[in-house]
Amino acid sequence: MEGMLSGFQSDLSSISSEIQTLQQQSVSMNVRLKNRQAVRSHLSQLVDELVVPGAMISTILDSPVTEQEFLEQLHELNTKINFAKELSFRETLACSDIQDIVDRLKLKAVSKIREFILQKIYSFRKPMTNYQIPQNTLLKYRFFYQFLLANERTVAKEIRDEYVDTMSKIYYSYFKSYSGRLLKVQYEEVADKDDLMGVEDTAKKGFFSKPSLKSRNTIFTLGQRGAILSPAELEGPILVPHTAQRGDSRYPYETLFRSQHYALLDNGCREYLFLSDFFMVAGNSALDLFNSIMGKTLSMFLVRTSCQSGRLSSPAETFVWSIQTTFIIRLCHKQISDFGSILFVEKKSLTSVWLLVFLCCVQERAADDSKEVEGFQQLLLARTQEFIEEILSPPFGGMIAFVKEAEALMEKGQLDRLKNDEARITQLVRGFSSTWKQSVEAMSQDVMRSFTNFKNGTSIIQGALTQLIQYYHGFHKVLNQPTFRSLAVRSELINLHHLMVEVKKHKPNF
Repeated sequence: MEGMLSGFQSDLSSISSEIQTLQQQSVSMNVRLKNRQAVRSHLSQLVDELVVPGAMISTILDSPVTEQEFLEQLHELNTKINFAKELSFRETLACSDIQDIVDRLKLKAVSKIREFILQKIYSFRKPMTNYQIPQNTLLKYRFFYQFLLANERTVAKEIRDEYVDTMSKIYYSYFKSYSGRLLKVQYEEVADKDDLMGVEDTAKKGFFSKPSLKSRNTIFTLGQRGAILSPAELEGPILVPHTAQRGDSRYPYETLFRSQHYALLDNGCREYLFLSDFFMVAGNSALDLFNSIMGKTLSMFLVRTSCQSGRLSSPAETFVWSIQTTFIIRLCHKQISDFGSILFVEKKSLTSVWLLVFLCCVQERAADDSKEVEGFQQLLLARTQEFIEEILSPPFGGMIAFVKEAEALMEKGQLDRLKNDEARITQLVRGFSSTWKQSVEAMSQDVMRSFTNFKNGTSIIQGALTQLIQYYHGFHKVLNQPTFRSLAVRSELINLHHLMVEVKKHKPNF
């Protein structure tokens, strides 16, 4: 019995050791299995990327580029090209197995895409072609250009240059023709180059000279032309010249101007969005590409703006202080009504009077509820104040300068620096008392000659007289300071209330 039990115990101990061995083998097998699975995952992905399916080859070689299957396989080919580049960078030997096939497929795809895009661009050149249709087609296949840009930059540049050259000529030709045809539906009696502000009246007068039958009062009359600025008309459809000609319709220049620029705005915005989307540009790159296409057209529009003559003209030759003449005033009205053309007039070439004429005209013609009114009102107030200071300066400049100088010294507590200016103060007091009435009368007449609109002229005169009283009140205040109280000439100062009563007599009643 003892021997049997000893044998049984020995067998149990051997079984335990065998179980431990099996456990160790099982753990080792699990580790090897996981390692093999991980390797298989990486290898299978590598093999999948390396393998070029027959479907891809046949599609790239034989299918039209417009088919969806071609676009899908092109995406796959682009992925394999990038993967092959990555393997080549890592010096993976397996890359050499597919490199030749991938390169050939890339060349074939580039060739087919190049031909397709160029055909679309060439189709723009056909007469009466709506180029927006092929543009929309190209946007559907914007990945084609992206593929070229990533894999064949020379072809991408060729396509871009061809597009720029084609569209630049198309836009220039279209707008040149459109502008010319629009002029055929303009009112017959219009201003021409001889009516511009920068043109001298040098017409020869003689027996054989051809007299001008135009009335500048008529051709520069605003009438209801300002209505084109209303939202309903400003954003309305553009004019179709041949339709207008069939109906014998005629339009003022503002309507034609609006139609031209609205068409330019519409085409320009659409072109910019297309360039940004298809050629994948933004910021300054997008602006440069846009200008390379639309630059020639925009230059043509600027050259045709009549305000160009205002830039080139000499103010000394064309501007007379008394601008009551119908020619200048009507011309200012004409320019204001030409949608924003005032923006092209350089302020350096205009006097304060001319600027006020412009701003007054704009304010009169702008809609009360438009956002531009507030801006023009601020400009008008600023320019009016500048003009008031200018017209007050010749007759009352000495007093004004003294008041400003004295008030500045009073703020610093240094008014005693002027206590030795008795002769200057005496001259200012007596000069104002003896000449102010004549000066105010002459100033009023000059303003009314400069502004044919009595409302504007009256407003400026009233502002000037109010400012004059304020300066004289400041003059009184300065001379009432202890520094000047001993001056005998203070007794010759005009009573401020009396001055206000007398000034009211010079205010125009219109």
